[in-house]
Amino acid sequence: MTRPKTEPRSPAVALLAALLVVASQTVFGLDDPFDRLDENLTFGAAGDLLRARLSGTLDVEGYDVSPEEQGLIFKDGNTFINPRLSLFLDVQAGPVLYAFAQLRADNGFDPGEGGAHVRADEYVLRLTPWGDGRLNLQVGKFATVVGNWTPRHGSWENPFITAPLPYEDLTGIWVTEGARSVTQLLAWAGVLPKPDMGNAYIDRYRSMPIIWGPSYASGASVFGDVGRLYYAVEVKNASLSSPPEEWAPSAVQWQNSTFSGRVAFVPNEMWTVGFSLSQGPYLEPAASAGLPPGRGLDRYVEDVAGQDVGFAWHHFEAWAEAFEARFAIPGVGNADTQAYYVEGKFKFTPQFFGSLRWNQQFFSSLPLPQGGTAAWGRNTWRVDAGPAYRITPHIQVKLQYSVERQDADLGAWSHLLAVQLTCRF
Repeated sequence: MTRPKTEPRSPAVALLAALLVVASQTVFGLDDPFDRLDENLTFGAAGDLLRARLSGTLDVEGYDVSPEEQGLIFKDGNTFINPRLSLFLDVQAGPVLYAFAQLRADNGFDPGEGGAHVRADEYVLRLTPWGDGRLNLQVGKFATVVGNWTPRHGSWENPFITAPLPYEDLTGIWVTEGARSVTQLLAWAGVLPKPDMGNAYIDRYRSMPIIWGPSYASGASVFGDVGRLYYAVEVKNASLSSPPEEWAPSAVQWQNSTFSGRVAFVPNEMWTVGFSLSQGPYLEPAASAGLPPGRGLDRYVEDVAGQDVGFAWHHFEAWAEAFEARFAIPGVGNADTQAYYVEGKFKFTPQFFGSLRWNQQFFSSLPLPQGGTAAWGRNTWRVDAGPAYRITPHIQVKLQYSVERQDADLGAWSHLLAVQLTCRF
């Protein structure tokens, strides 16, 4: 599995200036046209028993990234532009049936990929037998139930432009091949020198994080609310760490399913506390041909345990998540990693808010053939900060600056400057 790489683009600084000019020219007089558009994109039939609504967002992002790799950004040049059109279709048939679909047109699921792509990222059919929300059943392709970031990962809801570290920090675990030794795993992670083997050790398109963004894998789920308790269970065709190429039902199917779930308690309007679990094979089906005899895909398993907290009080909101993940590698050992982030958002005015996020990830040690031990990945910390301004109820501008440090290499500093203009309709 390889991904096309992007060509160098125009500087992000120029994009920032252009976006600010566009935004300054659209402050006045745009609410009414957007409101009329919303009305024109809402449909009803059979006495409104059948209702449908089409909505969407248009995002234009500019990135200026240091040469050192950072997160799920795939690029050749340091600066590039990333446009994205997302269309959402909601259909409600009476109180029992609901359908949802998300169609995206962009340069690839993650920033910096090359070429034009049109994809159906989500499509869901949901059955709600009772009106009190205690039970919902859905099938299709949809975001994972794990954690508390996924419900706010959209460009309008996310205070930042990028995802938290657990959702995008690439590790030394490959989706295409099971590691044969600790030395090989450390080379894949960049902890040991990478030998020249036809770029096999430097292809970061094979690497995986703990959770790949919102993880739009295919499957079925059951979820609902019982008093102050929320529950959700899902079975998917791919692990949380799997890349977007594995999410479609035709790509992996359900030979080796992943099971995930989350339980959350809401004691009051201020607090939400959640716990998540997930288990499933992390290698793609094509990797089975290269595995040692007697070792199937079902032995290369990713286990994830997560804890999350949400808090809201007046103009302040905060979220935190911690994940403990284990990648089982037969003949090598258990590659364990822990990652967490703490994120805060403060609304200074009804239109202007600022956000700050602290992220860290740690890697366990594995025994070396020559004796001693070594961490199988680069311990990392990252800080994200940025303001956002909602020019109108339909137009928003965000700015983000991130600094990252990897402890395994004293020179492994990286930065990211990004700007995003979002128009929703």
